[in-house]
Order: sequence, then structure tokens, then C-alpha cells
Amino acid sequence: MTSLSNRHIKELAALQGFDLCGITPGKHFAENEAYFKAWLEKGYNSSLGYMGRYLDRRFDVRRLVEGAQTVVVCAISYKNRVSEGYPQEFRTRVASYACTRDYHQTIKEMLSALFEALQQEYPEVKGRCFVDTAPLLEKQLAVEAGLGWIGRQSLLITPKFGSFVLLGELVLTLPADKYDTPFEGSRCGRCRNCLESCPTQAIVEPKVIDTSRCISCRTIEKEMPGRTDLAGWIFGCDRCQSCCPHNQKALMHTSPRMDPLFDPLCITPEEWLAMGEEEFFDRFADTPLTRSGLERIQRNVRQNLEPVE
Repeated sequence: MTSLSNRHIKELAALQGFDLCGITPGKHFAENEAYFKAWLEKGYNSSLGYMGRYLDRRFDVRRLVEGAQTVVVCAISYKNRVSEGYPQEFRTRVASYACTRDYHQTIKEMLSALFEALQQEYPEVKGRCFVDTAPLLEKQLAVEAGLGWIGRQSLLITPKFGSFVLLGELVLTLPADKYDTPFEGSRCGRCRNCLESCPTQAIVEPKVIDTSRCISCRTIEKEMPGRTDLAGWIFGCDRCQSCCPHNQKALMHTSPRMDPLFDPLCITPEEWLAMGEEEFFDRFADTPLTRSGLERIQRNVRQNLEPVE
């Protein structure tokens, strides 16, 4: 049987603009499955009902893609100026990844081009591209592919780019001639900055997130009952990342694809509240902000301007 060249895959991934690429075999992650089911039983997925679906596929890509043998995990850095944090008094904060073009579109295009290049070399290979919209254990697959470790805030942390990376995967039906060594251990040491800095204590214990408290979920995902202090955030939240020592020394992004399309530090609360739908679409149509929409973002702005009781 034909084998995919590990070296060649990485060369093609770099040509497409990916900063990191690792290759791992498809397998069943039994330990992760047990851990995830316990997390679901505690109700920590809150309004994210989709997290409980397709459990038979989530932990084994061979059930997701027929004949799957190899997973190519790619990452691109997106760190920009606002990734490092906002002034304490700033009340209209936007997660730094959301300042760029929607990464689902960007990474899907890059993966598709990589897949086409591979098919030219290996006409018999079949596969699928994924960018976090399918039940795929992408952070664990990234660890298995040697890209980094999962930190206490439950995000993948890479030695060079910290956790300011976005992931995409190619699941392929041919074996590779060589698989990368899984990343061993953690480099978090005794640091607990992410747990202690979370404004809502959403990280209830290392690597365990209660999404009902998480500001990112509160400002983006399906709306939940009750009220949570948004700590100045109107879309997403970077607090558990900007406080991380690995992120503070991480390199800024270099790919033009990750250049910010707007600077939230230059938009006042008054501007957000005065904005109409047409202006919102003109300014942010290519960004993830359309997922929440203007009305919800404006509600978040108003909540952040209310006096703290």
C-alpha cells in the first residue's frame, strides 16, 4: 500500500501558510471518552447541547471518516496586539481571534488546497477537512501529533506560539511513512494564572470548564438563563490566555491571513450602540462577530456599562 510522506505533507502545509503541522495515526481515545462523559454528566456543557451528540464518532476518527488511517493536524498563529490584554477600564473587549477574518473560512481554504496538492501526489487518497465544526477531538489529536500540550485552561499550548493558535485537520485514508511523537507532559509547572484570573471562575478545576460560567460561551453560544458579569467582554474572552506566561512570550502572528480587520480599541461604546445593521455588516461581515449579531453585541455593551453592584 502507498504511504504518505511525512516530510512532504509538512512541506505542503508550510507552503499553504500553516505555522505548525503534525501527523498522527487514527485511533480510539478511550480515556478522553470516559473523561468527557463524566463532564457531560455534571452538566458542564450547559447550553452546548451539540457536545453530547455523535459520541460514537468524537473519540475515534475511523468512525467519522470511513477508512481513516492518518490525521494531519495543522495550526496557524493569530496573536495580535489585543491578544496581550486590554486596559482595565476598557468595557468593549473582543477576543483577539475575532478581529480577523472568520478562521473557519480561512483554514478550510488552506486545508482544501493542501488536500488537493496531496491528491495530485497520491491520486488514491481520500479524506475530509475539519475546522472545529465536527465531533473531532482536535486538541488531543494535536498533542498526539506533537504540537503541544493541553494547559490548565483546557486549550492547546504550543512551545512557540502559546495557545494563540487555530487548528484544522485532514483525515486521510492512507498510512504515513512516519508518525510524529506525541508531546509528552506539560510545561505549565505550578502556574495557576488561568484558573485564578478567570473573571467568573469558569475553570472549576484544571482542564475542566463549566460553560455556563464561561464568558466566551455567554457572549457567543446559545443564550442561557441567568446573568453573568461579562467583565468588559462583548464577544468572546481572552483572559485565561493573556495571563499565561507562555502566551506573554509567544511570537506575534506573521501570516497576512491572520491580520486583524479592525481594532476594538478604536471603537467606543457609543459607536457600538449607535451602529446600525448595515454598518455592522459592512464592517464585520467577514469576521466571527456575525455569529452573535449586532443586537446581542449591543446588549453586552449595555450590560458592561451598567454600574457594578
